[in-house]
Amino acid sequence: MAPVVMEPTCQNTLKRKGPETLLQLGCRYPHNDDIESGDDITPHGLSYAYKNSPPLGIYPSPDHTTSPPNDDTSVITQENNGTNSERYRRMNGPARQKRNASTPLVESEKNGTFPFLYGEETLKGKPEVEKFSPKKPQFRDHIWKYAQMYRAETCMTVDLEEAVGNNTPAGGGEIDPGEGVELVQRLFACAEAVACRDARQAAKIIHDLGYLVSPYGSSLQRVATCFIRGLAVRLAVLLNPNGCSSLPQAASPLSQVEEPSKGEKEEALRLVYEQCPYIPFGHFAANVAIMEAFEGEDFVHVVDLGMTSGLSCGLQWCHLIEKLVARRGGPPQLLRITGIGSSAATMAVIGAQIEAHAQAMDLALEFQPVEAALENVVASMLEIRDGEALAVNSVVELHCVVKESRGSLNAVLQAIHKLRPKVLTLVEQDASHNGPFFLGRFMEALYYYSAIFDSLDAILPRSSTQRVKMEQFYFGEEIKNIVSCEGPARVERHERVDQWRRRMSRAGFQSSPLKIITLAKAWLNQHFPCDGYTLTEEKGCLVLGWRGKPIIAASCWKC
Repeated sequence: MAPVVMEPTCQNTLKRKGPETLLQLGCRYPHNDDIESGDDITPHGLSYAYKNSPPLGIYPSPDHTTSPPNDDTSVITQENNGTNSERYRRMNGPARQKRNASTPLVESEKNGTFPFLYGEETLKGKPEVEKFSPKKPQFRDHIWKYAQMYRAETCMTVDLEEAVGNNTPAGGGEIDPGEGVELVQRLFACAEAVACRDARQAAKIIHDLGYLVSPYGSSLQRVATCFIRGLAVRLAVLLNPNGCSSLPQAASPLSQVEEPSKGEKEEALRLVYEQCPYIPFGHFAANVAIMEAFEGEDFVHVVDLGMTSGLSCGLQWCHLIEKLVARRGGPPQLLRITGIGSSAATMAVIGAQIEAHAQAMDLALEFQPVEAALENVVASMLEIRDGEALAVNSVVELHCVVKESRGSLNAVLQAIHKLRPKVLTLVEQDASHNGPFFLGRFMEALYYYSAIFDSLDAILPRSSTQRVKMEQFYFGEEIKNIVSCEGPARVERHERVDQWRRRMSRAGFQSSPLKIITLAKAWLNQHFPCDGYTLTEEKGCLVLGWRGKPIIAASCWKC
């Protein structure tokens, strides 16, 4: 089909009239059931994105033609009372109506042409206009609609241009904003191809992108490296569920990387704890809330919901022991720590280190490991005793329990609520990586991890091997799980703090505001002095971010 070329006057009309003209161009707003909670798709965002998109003369469609998609939810009507009184109405969903039989068709509708796409002047003297042949909507059409929605919201927004413009590596050099936007657009084009299972196109883009990025390049190039690997793995899994063959065509060298070993992952996590404030901030905020709950208590008990998923040396509890020993009124008579995890051997090592530290601080300590999945833990395993103050701690752990059915997380929260703890500390990534649509998760994750990689530029040089280990073996593994996995295999299901607030309220918990913003800022300036980190208080939660982009949030809950 020949390209549909829009006259300049029509493009100017789009820029003047904004969202209303988008409807006349055949772009439909998404239905409510197309959008997940947390998405912010507004007419203003759509209008801005289309005004700043490439020239509107070519209108791409999912089947590689230039026609708008034949959406059976679009109905065009006209009142036959003069050429200048034509009225077009778009009706969707339950409001769909049939054309009144008494309303005659105009000539342009009879022959399949639509004047609102070409302009009245454009159609004059041009009777040979390509007709739109009706066809049954395909799976690719639905993917195309979601792609348009997220491209309009994210790809060409001011936030992206500013993020690319501020992308100055510590090791020297500066990425060109135009190249950065082009790189993001290519990544999104690859994500679209993977979502549509277009193996040939996806493999070609992955191959081309592999030579444009580097683990030692700018922050945007480095984060793109991780996303390319995730896309390559997702494409391979979709095409070869049994893993018996390779990708069509030669993928980039970046996709042929071996899985990091357990030792490499542990070293990367240790470096993240030492170099980045995100996990230490969660431990600090949680310990402050636990100390307030244990004030004046002689028998205290802490249940750690994810001991083996964190550091192997139990640093959070070593710091808590020091605070309990130094607290006003003296230390408690007994501190019990129960760790829940999947590896009894790892918890035994952690317990031995915690017990040795408590003995050195002259504090009575009992450590109890519980080897079980979090969903399978029952109250009898924890051995709760009468008269002891109970605190439950979860640092970047509960998001792994979130599933599509959402029943697992609700069951865990209800089980914790039955224990009646004095406090439940919750620390989670403040991001929307659990949406039902792959393209939405992809763009949200790209924006989120670009901020993290940008923050690493401020503290480590480009040639740092430590930075590479953190990015590739820790954050890169999270990105790969978000991008390439589905179903039970996708455990990195991060959600916004507002969504966690609703979940906790439904489970019967009440928010206990963390009013320690001044103390937290002093701690941040002392341990991680950097101008880019931002710390804010939102509805009782403490949110740590990078240049205004939320990264991780800490909150406190009571029964």
